Amino acid sequence: MRDRNISDLMAGTVPFWNDPDKRAIIYQILTLALVAMAAYYLISNTLANLERQNIATGFGFLQKESSFEIGESLIGYSASDTYARALWVGVLNTLKVSFIGVVVTVILGTIIGIARLSTNWLVSKLAGIYIEVMQDIPVLLQLFFWYAIFYENLPSPHRAMTPFAGVFLSNRGFMFPVPESHPAHRYMLLAFAAACIAAWALRRWARKRQARTGRIFPVIRANGCILLGLPILVWTLFGAPTQMDVPELSGFNFIGGVSLSPEFGALLLGLVLYTAAFVAEIVRAGIQSVSYGQREAAEALGLRPGMVLNLVILPQALRVIIPPLTSQMLNLTKNSSLAVAIGYPDFVSVANTTINQTGQAIEGVMLIMACYLCFSLLTSLFMNWYNKKMALVER
Repeated sequence: MRDRNISDLMAGTVPFWNDPDKRAIIYQILTLALVAMAAYYLISNTLANLERQNIATGFGFLQKESSFEIGESLIGYSASDTYARALWVGVLNTLKVSFIGVVVTVILGTIIGIARLSTNWLVSKLAGIYIEVMQDIPVLLQLFFWYAIFYENLPSPHRAMTPFAGVFLSNRGFMFPVPESHPAHRYMLLAFAAACIAAWALRRWARKRQARTGRIFPVIRANGCILLGLPILVWTLFGAPTQMDVPELSGFNFIGGVSLSPEFGALLLGLVLYTAAFVAEIVRAGIQSVSYGQREAAEALGLRPGMVLNLVILPQALRVIIPPLTSQMLNLTKNSSLAVAIGYPDFVSVANTTINQTGQAIEGVMLIMACYLCFSLLTSLFMNWYNKKMALVER
């Protein structure tokens, strides 16, 4: 029988059930059919149940009036606006806390990770205690703790603390002055964008020059002058406007200036302190993955400790740091959905209010899933690009 199968295989007449390639195709077709049948069953039953209970489906509710206020918004919003605009306000609030949180977390986590490896006994132990404490306390409990600190222990607006002129701290938030609207600000922003492009081009040129000649160009000082000088020049050309929009107490709250709510402060602080503990361990592991001989060789060349870390250790450690760092960035963004527990109007909170008012639970949950999926995919794409850019090129 075995000889017959071998002869059939050689002759190309093997039955399909004995051909591994054909069997694999059949199994995939059967699996796809089962998944399609399960999806059809679930969707058809859901639609039938919705129709039986006279619940409308679709996303037409997005164009209806929302009829609820949102305490914090980066754009103009009122209760007469549509649900679509309300959800967009939630998206922007989530992006605000996630972007600021990621930037501050990376900076703080890097500092603590380097401090954990310090030769100073006290600095190293304090960094280790911070890491252990923050990692072992659930992030939700940390949010509750900071919210209680901000909301219950700060004074009312009438007795607000004033650390500086025009700056107020109360249980309504942190209020501070900002420049009044002026056409110069728009052109200063454009000038800053142009300065960023010029700084990037200068840094790239300096690297090529150093690789070709060995001479180091003072990139940091030059880029600092470009980034600060160009917007200041535009500001001067427009007459150097200095008018400020200062917060003032009116009734039970402040008007004018910019206000950061206690909910935003508690959410940002809780997410940053929690995630920075994990980032610190990632940075520590990445630095320790670099051979100690690299440090000795750099010190033998006469490089200062700061230059050794910046030019030798960190560039090699990044290949170990970036992949797990990406996961922590995603965790911070997804953990921001816990904002609903302390009343910060992020996307999940606004979507939950929309679901309660419209009854469109399936559509609302789908929007939440799609929103966080987009956040995660965009973050992963950027970090994967950066990981490839920073990868060591072997010769």
